[in-house]
Amino acid sequence: MRAYVAAVVLAVALPTASGTEVLGPMARTKQVLGRCRDIVVGPGDQKQKVRALNELLRGFLDTDAMGRQAMGKHLDGRSPADVQAFLDVFRELFVRTYVQRLLLFDVPEFGYRRETVTGDRATVATEIVTTKDRFGIDYRMRKADDGWHATDILVEDASLGDNFRSQFDAALAKESFDSLIERLKKKVAGPEKSEL
Repeated sequence: MRAYVAAVVLAVALPTASGTEVLGPMARTKQVLGRCRDIVVGPGDQKQKVRALNELLRGFLDTDAMGRQAMGKHLDGRSPADVQAFLDVFRELFVRTYVQRLLLFDVPEFGYRRETVTGDRATVATEIVTTKDRFGIDYRMRKADDGWHATDILVEDASLGDNFRSQFDAALAKESFDSLIERLKKKVAGPEKSEL
């Protein structure tokens, strides 16, 4: 169940603040989760909901920071073109995978626990609430010129960025960097699946 929740969680951290007002991390997260729930339970078919969630997600998640965390040392010494190729495919895979997971909840409910801010960094502690359980979800965030963005998500204290890093470490022990990038590109271009 924990792996299932981990797969869903990224999709819950979504959109940007509208207008010029810059919301604090907790207010931004509440806005994002509210919009997510509205999309999931609102009208439209799954393709329309996926498209709407994708658009929101791109504005909230800092997938470049997540991708760098996930690939870690494997980006050292790579050309700027190689790094950008990985970040581009990681963004597409990450967004698509976790938006699909959000749609698995029929009526997502969220709880809010606390906000901790230190300079331009923050952690917002939330919960996914189901009829049978509650799962702690913490969003690590960083403030940019256009507002707060999630740079990692912790599910029951387990970092999704670290989880991706373990998967990439295992993959790169068996195949080259270029081979991994090509495999990820094929996953993004092919039928939608959640596995890396």
